[in-house]
Amino acid sequence: MGTSRSWSCLVALLYLLSLGVEILCDCTLKGVEIEGGEYRLSKNLEPGSQLIYYCQDGYYPDPALTRICLPNGSWRPSPRKFQPQKCKRVECPDPNVLQNGNVFPGQEKYYVGDVTSYNCYSGYTMRGSPNRVCLQNGKWNGSTPICSRDSGDACPDPGVPPGASRVGNMFGIDDRVKYSCNGNLFLIGSKARVCQENGQWTGIEPACYFKHTYDTPKEVSEVFGSAIKKILTISQSLNDIQEGRSIRISKNGTLNIYIAIDVSESTNKAHFNQSRDAVITLIKKISSFSVSPNYDIIFFSSDIYRVVNILDFYNTIKLNSVIENLKNFTVGNKNTGTDLNLAFKTFEVQMGFIKERVGEERFKDHRHVLIFFTDGGYTIGGSPEPTVARIKNMVYMNQHDSARSREEYLDIYVFDIGTEIFNEDLQLLTTGTGGRHYFILNEISELLETFDNLIDESEVVGLCGLHRDYETTGDKIDKRRRYPWLAFVLQFQETGRTMCMGSLVSPDFVLTAASCFLFGALPENIRIDIEDGGKREKKVKEIKLHRNYNRTAKVNEGVAEFYDYDVALIRLEEPVRISEVARYLDFVSLKTWLKFKSFVNIADFYNLPFFIKIFPDQYVSLAPRRPAMLLTWLANQHASN
Repeated sequence: MGTSRSWSCLVALLYLLSLGVEILCDCTLKGVEIEGGEYRLSKNLEPGSQLIYYCQDGYYPDPALTRICLPNGSWRPSPRKFQPQKCKRVECPDPNVLQNGNVFPGQEKYYVGDVTSYNCYSGYTMRGSPNRVCLQNGKWNGSTPICSRDSGDACPDPGVPPGASRVGNMFGIDDRVKYSCNGNLFLIGSKARVCQENGQWTGIEPACYFKHTYDTPKEVSEVFGSAIKKILTISQSLNDIQEGRSIRISKNGTLNIYIAIDVSESTNKAHFNQSRDAVITLIKKISSFSVSPNYDIIFFSSDIYRVVNILDFYNTIKLNSVIENLKNFTVGNKNTGTDLNLAFKTFEVQMGFIKERVGEERFKDHRHVLIFFTDGGYTIGGSPEPTVARIKNMVYMNQHDSARSREEYLDIYVFDIGTEIFNEDLQLLTTGTGGRHYFILNEISELLETFDNLIDESEVVGLCGLHRDYETTGDKIDKRRRYPWLAFVLQFQETGRTMCMGSLVSPDFVLTAASCFLFGALPENIRIDIEDGGKREKKVKEIKLHRNYNRTAKVNEGVAEFYDYDVALIRLEEPVRISEVARYLDFVSLKTWLKFKSFVNIADFYNLPFFIKIFPDQYVSLAPRRPAMLLTWLANQHASN
């Protein structure tokens, strides 16, 4: 039935096309069902719909990962009659490529959960991991085992990654090694590496991937995050809270970040929303540090949909506006093919405008980071390689002999998400220093976690207000990461215990509502419950209610309960130990924000912690009888601003 319908549709299509009439046909489900898994459709069975296969952990869809419904009612790739779709066990590359050593056990194939051990021949020393486990993403954990001997070479033996072959066994200065992947594997990283005078190999350590292999959010965030933080160079401390660590651009430099998100025919609304939210997370993470980049943000298919124009930053556009523009932006149903070259050309034009505006000398101090998110290669518009070459010439100032000295001024990253097969063309478009610039993620939803992990929270636990916008595991600690400034104010009386919510505003102080406290409340009867890795309950040294707080102040005017000045500050006997689950709102930013909103007279804040100025009616009205709402609102406003 399905075959007959497709054939009829094709005949009708050819006939009507000959008359100049456009006709579209739906696809059928014949032959696309998967054994042991399931599939989802982005646009039902309509033309342009993407069919995505899913298998349980440790398995992958074969022979296709995805299919696209074509206008003639057929699928690309088409189902194979003698190779039905099924879920297969995830396989890791063959580790039996170790030179000068042994691999145990010796197997024809290695699947998820398989463990291998390595030892070296007599006279050789082991580097790397002596034991490795095949992971669910098709990679071996740990690092490549290498058996080498101290031969006085300028560079160490670079080894052979699982599934690969290497040509070249000389490791002196200017010696070259070349890599290729065996069988149906493809290579990520450098195909050729050269030994340098400093004893380091050029390029990036290669790895061999199956079509089902992908990078985990943790892996990507470690590599991409370290590269981004290298661009945002470490400088002198801005304050003691951040433990001597802060990030900045060079004094005379400017950072321009260009972001392009693919919304071609294979995407759907969920894909678009997840991409947009991930970009918002990335921007917020970068803005958590003392950095103010300029942004140019577009969505692209066969057309360009501009969300943020980098030229507006010269007219003092605010970061809040950038995020708000992203939140409010919709593409509609105009997305078709993928013109990646058009996206590169769009950024090339913007860079040209900036160069013309600031002049060539000042343009030398501009660093450019281009980030592309795509679910495949390019279907229209041709190869972006000539455009990338022109961008390089612009940034490198056409100084080919000294281009290496300016490589750090241009980074091009490509995130290849959920693609059917590896696209080598995309990897060739990347450039820059600091490790890999091409990544493969399994799903678009993983982008959010990837960017949220860009900051090593163990290194910046004192960073005010830093929090997560989503949950991963859903456990108690995970929830605390979302609201790390949240504190519970416990009051013990003869009649029992009452509880209010508060916000940590410094390691020593908690902000809450004056209405939380019963008449005559004493510090010794108050405890603050907050998880900081030490004592859960903190003793209270002092309670300060706003001097004008009086809930019955307007009873004579017919107002039973009056909540103006409903603010209190609690001083702790000992400070909270700041961690990823216990952080505080940045009071400096809070004061600036309040001043910007004209909610308070900023001068009154300099009397803190012993005095807090009045909050206006529209602010307090959010929390009558429920001070926790006021604090949550305050926290959310601070986080989004």
